[in-house]
Amino acid sequence: MKKAGLRPNFALYTTIIESHAKSGKRDIAMSAFMDMEKAGFLPTPSTYSCLLEMNAASGNIDAAMKLYNSMTNAGLKPGLSTCTALLILLANKKLVDVAAKILLEMKVMGFSVDVSASDVLMVYIKEGSVDLALRWLQFMGSSGIRTNNFIIRQLFESCMKNGLYEAAKPLLETYVDSAAKVDLILYTSILAYLVRCQDEEKERQLMSILGATKHKAHNFLCGLFTGTEQRKQPVLSFVREFFQGIDYELEEGAARYFVNVLLNYLVLMGQINRARCVWKVAYENKLFPKAIVFDQHIAWSLDVRNLSVGAALVAVVHTLHRFRKRMLYYGVIPRRIKLVTGPTLKIVVAQMLSSVESPFEVSKVVLRAPGDSVMEWFKKPIVQQFLLNEIPSRSDILMHKLNMLFPSSAPEIRSLSPPKPLIRRAA
Repeated sequence: MKKAGLRPNFALYTTIIESHAKSGKRDIAMSAFMDMEKAGFLPTPSTYSCLLEMNAASGNIDAAMKLYNSMTNAGLKPGLSTCTALLILLANKKLVDVAAKILLEMKVMGFSVDVSASDVLMVYIKEGSVDLALRWLQFMGSSGIRTNNFIIRQLFESCMKNGLYEAAKPLLETYVDSAAKVDLILYTSILAYLVRCQDEEKERQLMSILGATKHKAHNFLCGLFTGTEQRKQPVLSFVREFFQGIDYELEEGAARYFVNVLLNYLVLMGQINRARCVWKVAYENKLFPKAIVFDQHIAWSLDVRNLSVGAALVAVVHTLHRFRKRMLYYGVIPRRIKLVTGPTLKIVVAQMLSSVESPFEVSKVVLRAPGDSVMEWFKKPIVQQFLLNEIPSRSDILMHKLNMLFPSSAPEIRSLSPPKPLIRRAA
């Protein structure tokens, strides 16, 4: 047509531009668009939108902004999907101020912008740009734009992950004040940060955040560290009462996660007797149903592979004490006793037992010993004292090679991430 000197009409230009734009053929679409403008035709909102969304999808920020400005200067109103595509592009390019300007213009156009603003916020959260996410959330608040509790929680968890505890607490308070419920997994994840914390000021911030959750687990944690008179009941009864209030059909995995992290914390704080009460009640409630196996007179075993370091140490001592009572009081001696640790916990458990000259021999993933040898070992006064009173809580034993432990995000395993020693420990 061009070679013949024929002039394409408005409809033909529109068809050529939009079909190539939707096919992702940017160069042909933009060339035809320039020809259309030179021919004196005013593109429709649909044509502008196709080109703008095409450039946004391919990351061409300059072309996308030029089209947007041309469109609005011509008095044409972009659609919601077009504005959202441009907003996401600006977010990906980290142009916060420009994105804020576009969002406010959308608001003036009459669009409901809460969802679009939240989409931008999620872009920053997913990219790990926590500072930009906090800045964008502040802009949203000052402009009267709201987001939802799911995104607030996502941003809170990102702040926690990056150690921005001062910024995290107001987010949690907003979450709680909006009637959102802090579940046991979220509470436990905060407690896990406290276990790994090495800074005294940040410890205080984390304790404040734990209190802001208003979760019943925090009252339980605080109650563990008070005396019997103030608590008005023995530790074991207090622990049983708390675990009776858990809905195991809905929260069994969360409860296992909580026990693992809590035992890490109690061991590091030197609260061994309280830790043993927690393990005893957790086992009573079948949170670890396959941990202890009695195979009549052949083999007794304890499997701690799915436990945190603190939980594994407490479980080993408490279970060996249980084995001792069974052997001495009832005269039942198995052929062998096994402690199934896995390759990493093996080091920690073996070092703890070596401090009292145990007969357990170390293999790849198991510590094993003949029942007769263990029986003789149990008769030693130092072993009785060891099993009844305390376990070593030195950081060099507890934290040995733990940076390699359990890189998993599953609730039941997440608690096994490496704890770091606290600066201040109970004597």
